[in-house]
Amino acid sequence: MGFESRDFTVKGNGLFLGVENSATGRAWRPRLDERGSARALAIAQRHDLPELLARILAGRNVEVDAVEAFLDPTIKRAMPDPDVLTAMPEAAVRLADAVMRDERVAIFGDYDVDGATSAALLARFLRFGGIDPLIHIPDRLFEGYGPNIEAVRALAARGATLLVTVDCGTTAIEPLAEAKKLGVDVVVIDHHQADEALPLALAIVNPNRRDDLSGLGHLAAVGLAFMTVVAVNRLLRARGFWTAERPEPDLRALLDDVALGTVADVVPLTGLNRAFVAKGLLALRRRERVGHVSLMDVARLSGPPEAWHLGFLLGPRINAGGRIGRADLGVRLLLEDDPVEAAKIAAELDRLNRERRAIELEMLAQAEAEAMAALGLEERGAVVITAAEGWHPGIVGLVAARLKEKFGRPAFAIAFEPGGIGTGSGRSIAGVDIGRAVRRAVAEGLLVKGGGHAMAAGVTLRKAELTPFRAFLEATLGPDVEVARRANGLLIDGAVSAAAADADLVALIERAGPFGAGNPEPMIALPAHTVAYAEEVGQAHLRVRLKSADGSGLGAIAFRAAGQKLGAALLANRGRQVHAAGSFALDRWQGEERVQFRLADIAPAEPFVGR
Repeated sequence: MGFESRDFTVKGNGLFLGVENSATGRAWRPRLDERGSARALAIAQRHDLPELLARILAGRNVEVDAVEAFLDPTIKRAMPDPDVLTAMPEAAVRLADAVMRDERVAIFGDYDVDGATSAALLARFLRFGGIDPLIHIPDRLFEGYGPNIEAVRALAARGATLLVTVDCGTTAIEPLAEAKKLGVDVVVIDHHQADEALPLALAIVNPNRRDDLSGLGHLAAVGLAFMTVVAVNRLLRARGFWTAERPEPDLRALLDDVALGTVADVVPLTGLNRAFVAKGLLALRRRERVGHVSLMDVARLSGPPEAWHLGFLLGPRINAGGRIGRADLGVRLLLEDDPVEAAKIAAELDRLNRERRAIELEMLAQAEAEAMAALGLEERGAVVITAAEGWHPGIVGLVAARLKEKFGRPAFAIAFEPGGIGTGSGRSIAGVDIGRAVRRAVAEGLLVKGGGHAMAAGVTLRKAELTPFRAFLEATLGPDVEVARRANGLLIDGAVSAAAADADLVALIERAGPFGAGNPEPMIALPAHTVAYAEEVGQAHLRVRLKSADGSGLGAIAFRAAGQKLGAALLANRGRQVHAAGSFALDRWQGEERVQFRLADIAPAEPFVGR
């Protein structure tokens, strides 16, 4: 297989290939310490696995006895009884009653992918039971996040007797109080961090509420919606609701939505989430759902979908409706059974996504300039906060994510209206909880409102509070950011040469997938390869050709690297030997498959002590 089993670390300082300061300013370190390396050896010997795969598994803390379960993640094995979630029994009974009584049910979802897939999943299940629910996805600009009083009144006026909020509702005190006043029962299915005071609702299913002991706080809302459907289906079965004329649905058919929402919401792909995504990808590959097929086709996804496709190709198109178009387009597409109508909606989402990209690039250029001016040449400061009038509020989250990637620290982007009220989003780095900081800022009066979770948060604030909010975050998050950035090395799983980079190698690595947050894509090093070619292509990407000492070549791509440190280093090192680090994938184009190396970093290939 070409895996290099030699020790590539320098004794004493633990650097991989001796790289102390790479093109992106990171030290390279082996993911495994001595104990992990011993576990990798035991895994390889006990399960007769190649050394590279064993090292990847050990690097994800897989124990020797858990290897078989990890390599074959199943929902049956990973999912506990849904009733372990606080308030799930009450939620399931109320929903089962609504189905049996043929009630008017309303679903209120968030405008992102997790909200859209949660709403679509629940709606499709209710349709199996003969109910066609009302679905409301709020307009990001005019309604904002979560339930609002006007929408609750409108749904009640249309006859709703049960309101189910998905991916929102945990902090909606006043709107849910209005629902109760109007005689509408409320079930909340949410995963956002909760305050001590909860809204009035019949049931609040949220593993992040303070009295929930399920240990399922890592689930996306769509995963919780699936568990809710499992609980309701079980009750309906016990009550004899399903008959030969009305057969019980196969809930596994809903897993494509679960996979899409889970990946797009960037929750950890560990445990149950990983099983959801693995089985959901299989459902997507069957191409049985019209809306999903239209989405894959418009994204030009010709081969079998993989986890990264969901996050980078499918998710952004669903999101585009909520960001700059009609908020309900994503849900409509996911529920559409008419191929002609589905193709129309998918095409509109694709158009909106292109428009979104253009707006994002313009905003990002302004935000990067502001951030660099604020941080200075030495890039001082724990947090990046950028703000401007005229920015599109639906794009600020994407800009914050790009700023976080570029500067390696938590970042916020805020769009101010002429009246001085700003709407913004924040994205964080591992080990820094911005959701908790935002809730504290609300409690201290620095924000009009705000919430979220550890890695992402939303804020609303007055322009006069921008400077105090920045100072608050610097003081609150500074110590955690310092620790996180100090530990910010590039962890390497193994090393190969270009000669070994074939489809079999990719298939071997993918056995440890699906990869994403919490189960990172294996980072593989290519020691001492020549940059034979490097040119900018597409939207700020670099296409690269690497050659090993024996003349074997490998195509590579550095996404969004143009104008960044990595891109500059690649262009400057054309014709020179470098150590390269990245991940492997199969690139499918016009019916052909080629191994592609996705570059994450390079460093000069100078002789190092370990050889």
